[in-house]
Amino acid sequence: MEEQVILVNENDEAIGTMAKLGAHLKPTLHRAFSVCLFNDKGEMLLQKRASGKYHCGGLWTNTCCSHPRPEEDTLNAANRRLMEEMGITTELSEVFDFTYQAVFDNGLFEYEFDHVFFGTFSDKPLINTEEVEDWKYLSLEDIRIDLSRNPEKYTPWFKLIIEKLDN
Repeated sequence: MEEQVILVNENDEAIGTMAKLGAHLKPTLHRAFSVCLFNDKGEMLLQKRASGKYHCGGLWTNTCCSHPRPEEDTLNAANRRLMEEMGITTELSEVFDFTYQAVFDNGLFEYEFDHVFFGTFSDKPLINTEEVEDWKYLSLEDIRIDLSRNPEKYTPWFKLIIEKLDN
């Protein structure tokens, strides 16, 4: 069975489910999460999405991101995916949320209510190469500089997360 996402209204209240690909073929608001981990120097752990991903393959983004499954708590989903993608277990706390839309060159859409979690981690991740192509730690200052010089190298939601950190 195809993976399902949780459809939500503008207040993040669940209103149903839909196949993940269907929600990205026709822009349908659904619940998502993004995890940002920081090391003891205050640098963020970034991942480069695997080139084979259905959208944004080969782009740099925050430590981990995905969708909770139906009936799955968003924090539990964030912890599950952090382990699946990066091989990391750490304490997470939700810092903010936002809604965004994006259109991709391949005809897919994002329309997500994104919960953003922060945590700490200073070691090397054990990446799942089906999900993650590369990783690095960067200071927020270096992220902002590279984002301004090379915005095409980053996912649209990551750009918005960095903007939110600046406000």
